[in-house]
Amino acid sequence: MDLGIAGKRALVFGGSQGIGKAIAQALVNEGVTVAISARNEDTLEQAADEIGADCFFSSDLTQPGQAAEVVRLCKKKWGGLDILVNNTGGPAKGQFLEVSMEQWQQDYQNLWLSAVEALHESLPSMMEQNFGRVLMITSIAAKEPLPGLTTSNGLRAGLAGLCKSIATEVAAKGVTINLLLPGYTNTDRIKALNLADEKIKDMVPAGRLGEPEEIAALAAFLCSKQAGYITSQSIAVDGGVLKGIS
Repeated sequence: MDLGIAGKRALVFGGSQGIGKAIAQALVNEGVTVAISARNEDTLEQAADEIGADCFFSSDLTQPGQAAEVVRLCKKKWGGLDILVNNTGGPAKGQFLEVSMEQWQQDYQNLWLSAVEALHESLPSMMEQNFGRVLMITSIAAKEPLPGLTTSNGLRAGLAGLCKSIATEVAAKGVTINLLLPGYTNTDRIKALNLADEKIKDMVPAGRLGEPEEIAALAAFLCSKQAGYITSQSIAVDGGVLKGIS
């Protein structure tokens, strides 16, 4: 299927590895001009070469203003931006009373304010050109809290509500905003947990970890011309982990 986005311009945060890298690769494969951004410049450069990205920008989303600056750099280089993929690393584990206020502030900037910055900088030009695709890569914690991930549970659920609101404000201008909620996925972070196969089968009805490319395939479609009537949705890609109906 031709997704109708060849020649579009996309920025993928967290694009140097894992799910973000897979999404960037899927977009490149569709003829999209892609920039990736992450913290480690060496890893970024290697990833950009591997996937055929047009450019890369180092950024630390725990620092105020950096997300907006990367969007500005992309718009300056290309003259605009059509697709924004917001994808941040997950916070450290911790129950509520174990998380310091300093950690709350850092996670708030990383998971929430960086997304707000990027949206503020991206949406006006998308609305002006009557085309925009925004994807927020979050977590199943946005719908169902996970044990020991207090900041992630609170901030990701809040971001889902915010995006639901914004999506209704920009829909008439050809801009869609959707959230992808990955479950247990075959990334370096999950590999570090050394989960036994039997444990995975107990947790995931599908009986296995998801692959980044499976999430990327859906992400690419949601960025497509054909997906223009899909907006304001939070879609789990989790092998059946979430127990709710919605």
